[in-house]
Amino acid sequence: MRSINPTPFTNFSRTIRFMSSSFPPLRVGIAGLGRSGWSIHATTLRSFPGRYEIVGVTDPDAGRRAECASTLGCTAHDSLESLLRDPEIELVVIATPNPLHPAHATAALEAGKHVVVEKPVAASAAEIDAVIATAATHDRVLAPFQQYRYEAQFQKVCEIVDSGVLGRILQVRICWHGFKRRWDWQTLREFSGGSLNNTGPHVLDHAFAFVPEHVEPEIFCDLQRGLTAGDAEDHVKIILRAPGSPTIDIEISDVVAHPLPRWQVSGTGGGLTGAGGKLSWRWVDWSTLPKRPVDRQPTVDRSYNSETLTWQEDTWQAPPDAPSENEAFYVDLHRTLREGEPLVITPQSVRRRVAAMERCHALGQLR
Repeated sequence: MRSINPTPFTNFSRTIRFMSSSFPPLRVGIAGLGRSGWSIHATTLRSFPGRYEIVGVTDPDAGRRAECASTLGCTAHDSLESLLRDPEIELVVIATPNPLHPAHATAALEAGKHVVVEKPVAASAAEIDAVIATAATHDRVLAPFQQYRYEAQFQKVCEIVDSGVLGRILQVRICWHGFKRRWDWQTLREFSGGSLNNTGPHVLDHAFAFVPEHVEPEIFCDLQRGLTAGDAEDHVKIILRAPGSPTIDIEISDVVAHPLPRWQVSGTGGGLTGAGGKLSWRWVDWSTLPKRPVDRQPTVDRSYNSETLTWQEDTWQAPPDAPSENEAFYVDLHRTLREGEPLVITPQSVRRRVAAMERCHALGQLR
């Protein structure tokens, strides 16, 4: 398994048992109580009583602040500055709108807090480099919330590819397809909205698992508006190409009425396809078949070359009791902050994804 991958789900039960209850809970503040801050982070953190304790929140919406304070019994702050002044808070979750992530993460780090920052961490390589430098200066942990790196299906795809059974991989196609209209703030460019910023960080995080480290791929990107009410894209096409790498073909779209499978992997030994926590793959053992050197003579009866292939096939389905990606992320983060384990999803590993998104925005003229 390549180095960017976290602990496989097969070992996850062991990981949860390893979380010692002898440590005091990590005291958390959440900045932003929207879909991510409330529905993802607060919900997940509450599922680990004794490991995490939400002690403060902030949001521009007073109603959301009051709801959270009443539900969680925590302090509601009317500003990020007030939240960061709370000496009890050790870890701050930055779940504010996209353009604010770098500045808010920097402020929290400078206040001496560890930080979880929602995707996208930044809009440019320069921005993420500055936040990484701030974390190093203040000796704080900066944890990008790229939780889909824990996805069981993604890990299984990597395992199958790394096994070599599919041979040399020529192409990896990753499709996140749907057909829907959207009209909220995340459809607006002024808020760094659009499918590339909203969904792209997850897809590119998976895609770069198949691009050699320290290699900057060639990038093609096309951005289009289809059904969205906003002025940002809802149809994205990206192709990554690099030496020693398969062609990576990415589609992120809300304008596909007949969705393709999430994964389509093509190799010289076989291929893989799948979506929705299910995968199937088939391969040929070429060593059991005769060699086929080029024959310059005309074929018999003007026919095409043909031979009978003996396929081997296998399938996989995500275990029904597998923890969510969100849970997996916070389990590993607890081990880092309380037990001194290395951070699994580092900001350095996310930097290439941010740089690629920056280049996509520059290359893909919205139309």
